[in-house]
Amino acid sequence: MRGWWREISGLVLPVACGGCGSPRTALCEDCGRALYGMWPCRVRPVPEPAGLPAVHAAAPYEDAVRAVLLAHKERGALGLAGPLGRALAGAVEAAVPPGTGVGPLLLVPMPSTRRAVAARGHDAARRIALAAAGELRRAGRDARVLPVLRQRRVVADQAGLGARQRQANLSGALEVAVGGARLLESGRAVLVDDVMTTGASLAEAARALHSAIRPGIPGFGQVSAAVIAAPPLSFEINRN
Repeated sequence: MRGWWREISGLVLPVACGGCGSPRTALCEDCGRALYGMWPCRVRPVPEPAGLPAVHAAAPYEDAVRAVLLAHKERGALGLAGPLGRALAGAVEAAVPPGTGVGPLLLVPMPSTRRAVAARGHDAARRIALAAAGELRRAGRDARVLPVLRQRRVVADQAGLGARQRQANLSGALEVAVGGARLLESGRAVLVDDVMTTGASLAEAARALHSAIRPGIPGFGQVSAAVIAAPPLSFEINRN
């Protein structure tokens, strides 16, 4: 019911920019420029967790970009899924440029807990992944969303945990759903999420995918990652 109400209210209530609050637009020109006005590039958290695949991000997680992401995820501004999907699609393109990889792009969203989805009224990561796949297909890429990751055990709330604590909290927490391994073998897997902080979640997700794909399969070992935003320091480290 909550998700249904958010879908309807997004059509009838006044719209304000998710980044700065400007009226009559879901995303103003300035906030859109902050979100996808730069070419996505490789980012590296500090410290970088073992097993983290190459991660590309569209924008630094600060100011307007942070506000837009929170408006979509926490406040149900569902109209922002399109612009966020466009930014994520750019990061995917940077992670796996045209002409590389095997088969279609398989966008694997980071899984949300049922509790989080119920509280927010929607699955933010999956919604953005679907929007990104649509952007990629319109650009001529064969892309689809493959939500095959599952939580195999309960994990603690990540808020307030440091990098090492997050790694310990997430170690062995994810798995590929039954039948998912066969689907993963049909193309190039790209882990997608809205934000990378310490990289612990993406590293654990990559471990789960690698453990599911059989050695000798063309896509084995070729897992990339793309996010909309990452800490500014991750971009600075990448440039040095």
